[in-house]
Amino acid sequence: MIIGLWVLVGLFSGAPAQLVRESLSSAAILSAQIGQASDTVLESRVRAVASELRCPVCQGESIQDSPAALAQEMKAIVREQLAAGRTPDEVKAYFVEKYGEWILLRPKARGWNVLVYVLPLLALVVGGLVIARAMRRWSGATNRQTVEEAQQETAET
Repeated sequence: MIIGLWVLVGLFSGAPAQLVRESLSSAAILSAQIGQASDTVLESRVRAVASELRCPVCQGESIQDSPAALAQEMKAIVREQLAAGRTPDEVKAYFVEKYGEWILLRPKARGWNVLVYVLPLLALVVGGLVIARAMRRWSGATNRQTVEEAQQETAET
C-alpha cells in the first residue's frame, strides 16, 4: 500500500523515474525492516513460552533448550499459535490439555502441587531445628563436663 502511494505521487508530480525507483527501494527496505522487527518480537514471545514447557522426550529440559525433534515440532506449534494471535496462556493451556499439567516446568500452586513448593521449606525448618537441638545438647554436655572437672580440681586441692 505504501509502495503504491509512492508510485502515484511520483507519477502525478512529474518526478523522474529514478526518484520513483529510489522511493520504491526505500519503501521496500522500510517494510523489510518492519517485518524483521515483528519477527524478532514473535521469536522472543516463542522463546518465553517454550522455556516454560517441558520436553516430553528429555523431561528435564524445556522445549526451548531441548534438541529433540519432538521439542522442535512443539516449538513450531507455539510459533504458529502465537502468530495466529493466541496469548501465551492460551498456548500453554493447549499443551496442558494435550499432555496434562506435567508439561509445565512450573506447575500452578494448587492441590497436590502445593507440596512441591512447601516441602523444601518445611525440610529446611525441620533440619534447622534438629541441628539447633543437637548443638544445645552438645554444648550442654561440654559445659557439664567442664563444671564437673572444675569441682573435682577444687576438691583435690
